[in-house]
Amino acid sequence: MRYLQRLMYFLICIVLWSCVEKNPNKEVEQGILKENKMPLSEDGFNYPIKKEVYVPIYSDIYNKTKDFRFQLTATLSIRNTSPRDSVFIKNVDYYNTSGDFVRGYIQQPIFLKPLESIEYVIEEEDTTGGSGANFLITWGSNTNVKPLFQGVMVGVSGQQGFSFTTEGITVSE
Repeated sequence: MRYLQRLMYFLICIVLWSCVEKNPNKEVEQGILKENKMPLSEDGFNYPIKKEVYVPIYSDIYNKTKDFRFQLTATLSIRNTSPRDSVFIKNVDYYNTSGDFVRGYIQQPIFLKPLESIEYVIEEEDTTGGSGANFLITWGSNTNVKPLFQGVMVGVSGQQGFSFTTEGITVSE
């Protein structure tokens, strides 16, 4: 009888765990420390230098035929390359192959201290982006800094692993 009670308890736990809401469109703030959030202000996001960067991300790639896709884990890496000045990030938005907005990763502007980095991970199981996924990042600074925006994709198939990177390009200033 105890065995059946334990089994029922285990099954109930599994059912309850599977019912937990998993909303892939909610904002995810990975790796942002509270002290890196900027207070919201009436005047918006006004910095002398403001740019928009496009970073291609491959959450899956084709293998052998167009019908067989290989899932990847993708990481967006944003690196402040300045040893003296901060970089301000207004938005980090993720779009799918069709150009449709998937989700935003920050709720309010943040900043990266000199030489600080932040990463956002698209997990292997997340197929919402597709082979043509991308990030659009709006950022600014008070001086002429050149942050680095990269996509890093990794995958493993059997005993073979592979990885590759993409670079962000400025699409508007």
